[in-house]
Amino acid sequence: MPQLDVTTWPSQLFWLAVTFIALYVVISRIAIPRTGGAIAKRRSTIEGDLASAQRLKGETDRAIAAYEEALSQARAKASAIGAEARAALNAEIDGERAKLDAALAGKIQNAEKRIAAAKGKAMADVSKVAAEIAGSIVAELTGAKVTKTALAAAVAKAAK
Repeated sequence: MPQLDVTTWPSQLFWLAVTFIALYVVISRIAIPRTGGAIAKRRSTIEGDLASAQRLKGETDRAIAAYEEALSQARAKASAIGAEARAALNAEIDGERAKLDAALAGKIQNAEKRIAAAKGKAMADVSKVAAEIAGSIVAELTGAKVTKTALAAAVAKAAK
């Protein structure tokens, strides 16, 4: 085998050194710079994407803050409209209640007058009937006849 022949070793070592040196030059001058350029380009792309993502995150945060502010303003406006409507309805209800209270007070007053008149008439009739019944009872029990004025006075005294 020629590679094991000692006489060919110096030439084999020479070509080995030439090949390694050539390969080293090609890799160090061409392959590594291209790979380094690709890595640098990738790094700059990643940094650009991160910066863009950071910028978009800031815009998103601002948009969310604006949305939340608009939402809170809308809630406050809705609450104010609700309170205003409630106040208007309460005022209207209070006005209607006052009208009804006045009307009912008048009706109650009229009813009290009619009740008082009916009570007075009933009491007058009761006094007359009580006097007649008392006269009948006295006449049946004692046989004596009592005057109407005496009976009316006795019934009035007993009623008090």
